[in-house]
Amino acid sequence: MRVLRTFAALLVLTGTASCAAAPGDDGKPGAPAPALPAYQRLLPAPAQAKSGAPGTGYVLGPGTVIRADPSSPDTRESADRLAEQLRESSGLSLLVVDSDQAEGILLRIDGQAEELGAEGYRLTSDATAVTLTARTPAGLFYAVQTLRQLVPASGGGLVQGGTITDTPRFAYRGAMLDIARHYFPVGQAKRYVDQLAQYKVNTLHVHLSDDQGWRLAVDSWPRLASYGGGTQVGGGPGGAWSKEEYRSLVSYAAERHVEVVPEIDMPGHVNAALASYAELNCDDKAPARYTGIKVGFSSLCVAKEVTYRFIDEVLGELAELTPGRYLHIGGDEAHSTSAEDYAAFMDRAQEVVARHGKTAVAWHQLSAARPAAGTVLQYWGNTATSAAEKGRVAAAARDGHPLILSPADRLYLDMKYDVTTKPGLTWAGYVPVRRAYDWEPGTYLAAAGVAESAVLGVEAPLWTETIGNRADLEFMAFPRMLGLAELGWAPAAAHDWASYRKRLAAQGPRLDEQRVTFYRAPDVPWS
Repeated sequence: MRVLRTFAALLVLTGTASCAAAPGDDGKPGAPAPALPAYQRLLPAPAQAKSGAPGTGYVLGPGTVIRADPSSPDTRESADRLAEQLRESSGLSLLVVDSDQAEGILLRIDGQAEELGAEGYRLTSDATAVTLTARTPAGLFYAVQTLRQLVPASGGGLVQGGTITDTPRFAYRGAMLDIARHYFPVGQAKRYVDQLAQYKVNTLHVHLSDDQGWRLAVDSWPRLASYGGGTQVGGGPGGAWSKEEYRSLVSYAAERHVEVVPEIDMPGHVNAALASYAELNCDDKAPARYTGIKVGFSSLCVAKEVTYRFIDEVLGELAELTPGRYLHIGGDEAHSTSAEDYAAFMDRAQEVVARHGKTAVAWHQLSAARPAAGTVLQYWGNTATSAAEKGRVAAAARDGHPLILSPADRLYLDMKYDVTTKPGLTWAGYVPVRRAYDWEPGTYLAAAGVAESAVLGVEAPLWTETIGNRADLEFMAFPRMLGLAELGWAPAAAHDWASYRKRLAAQGPRLDEQRVTFYRAPDVPWS
C-alpha cells in the first residue's frame, strides 16, 4: 500500500477529538477520529514537508503584519487577498505593508527559484515569521492557499513550524461546469471558481452550448442566445451570458490563477443552434427547441459552406473573449453524422481554432478521425469502453496528443454517489467518494499503451441534466472535487485512501464555514 508520508511530533492546532463514532480505515464504524496534526490536514498533500519541534512556529495575533516584498510588485495582490481572507475568520486587523523584512507574514517572488517551477512554492514557519516564496504569482497564490489551511480555525494562534516545498504533479487540474442543460448565472460560476482555486485547481471548462440551450451572446449570430438560450431541460426560461458577463468570469478566474476553457460542442449536440437558424440545417428547416436529455440526434450540415462561416464567426468571437490557450470543440456523440462527414468537419473545425490562435481540445472520439497536430484529447471512457477505442486514444497519445483524463466512472460528478442520491444519473455506475479518489491517473490507460508522460492532467465534469440549483450542484461536486484536486496536485506516493479520508474529514469545518452544501460520505470520519 502506498502510504502518505507522516510527520512525527506535530502539534494539534485546532479542534478536539470528535465525540461521535466514526468509521475506521476500512470504512466501518470505529473509534472517534482524533484531530490531525497541522501538516497532516493539508489537502492536496504537499510534495515535501518537514515539521519543526512541537510547539514551535509563528504565533498569528493582533500584532501580525503581512509584508509584500516591494522588489516583487506581484506580491501585493496576494498579500491583500490573504489579509482579507484571514480578517474574516479572525477579526484581526492584519496590516499589509510593502516590506522585505522577515517578520510577520512575508510574501516574496524569487525569479531564480527554478526548482519551484511555474506553480510551486516554499513555506517556512518559525518563531519570527511565516515566509512564502515562489517563482511566479501563481505559485505564491498556492502558497497562500496552503497557509490558509495551516492557520487555526479561530483565525489566530500557532502556525506550525517547519518547511513545505511543494510543486504539482500535473499541469492541468480542471473542473467542467455544464450551463447548457440547466442555465446557471455567472455568479454561480464565480463561486465555483473560489471553491476550486483554494484547493489548487487551475482550470474551469465551461460547456456553453448543447441541444437544450445556447448560453453565450454572439454578435454575428444573435438568435443563438436570444432564442436558442430561451429554454433548458424540463422547460423554463433558460438564459444566456452576455459578453461582458463572460469577460467578468474570465477576469475573476484569472485573478485566482484559474484558466477558463470555453466549449462549443460540434458537430453534434447542436439542436439549440439548429433551432435558432434554419440555414444550419441540411433541409433549411429549423427544428423545435429541445428540453429532453437524449443525445446523438442533432448535427450541423457538413456539406453546407454556411456551416463553416458559422463556426468561424462563433469561434472567432469566443477566441477574442478568451485570453487562455484553449478552445474546446466537443466532438462527442455525433451519432447523426457519418464517420466520413465527421472527419471532414473536424478537420475544418480544428483549422478554424488554429487560425484564431488557440489550441483545440476535443473529446476523445476525435481519435477515430484525424486529430490535428497539437490538439488535446479529453478521455471520458470507463471500464466498459472497448479495447479498440482505448487503442485509438493510445495511438493518438503516441502521436503527441496530450490527454486530459475524465473517466466517467471516476470523475463524472453527475453520477450518483449511491442508490439514495436524489439528483444525478447512473449510466456509468455509482461513483462514491472513495471510487472518485482511489485510482491512479499515471497508469489508468497503461494497459492500452498510454504512458504517464502523455497525461496533461485530470478534469471532473459536472453535467447538469438533473441539476438545476446551487444546492444540488455543490452536493454532487463536493467532496469529490477535493479528490480531483489531490489527484492532480499531490505526488503519486501520497495517494492512499486511509490517510486521505482523514484529511478530507478535516476539511468539513471549512466547507461548513463557506456554506458549501456537500455530501457527508459515510466512510469519511467527518468532524
